[in-house]
Amino acid sequence: MAEILNNSKARRDYFIGDTFEAGIVLKGSEVKSLRAGKAQITDAFARVEKDEVWLYNAHIGEYAQANIFGHVPKAPRKLLLHKSEIRKLFGLASVKGNALVPLSMYWKNGRVKILLGVGKGKLQHDKRDDIKKRESDRELKRATMHRSKE
Repeated sequence: MAEILNNSKARRDYFIGDTFEAGIVLKGSEVKSLRAGKAQITDAFARVEKDEVWLYNAHIGEYAQANIFGHVPKAPRKLLLHKSEIRKLFGLASVKGNALVPLSMYWKNGRVKILLGVGKGKLQHDKRDDIKKRESDRELKRATMHRSKE
């Protein structure tokens, strides 16, 4: 499982609950762009529409060697999930305040997979609490490292 890219903004802005692994429908030039590392999912989100899950706002850059049959960088892309997973996602996403957020994109057995998370938006004070916790953990780690050197 080789990671293509990670959405660090998602974990900062959302409390992530359940996660789902989904396949994605791609064109050949999109796969080539992903292999070249020309992708971004920081502003991306997913929606359940008519028993299908779609990924919006994911940017996969154009492949320079592709001909006129290339791809549109921010086109909606279909995600591949089992029907039971789609129904569960629909139920979780329909709750007010929840969003379907892509957490990472990676290769698995030669195929591109997306890790989708059900996220509940964080408020400003929640983000501040996370920063305080991270800083205190860092200071504690520094203190223990300094202590162990003595």
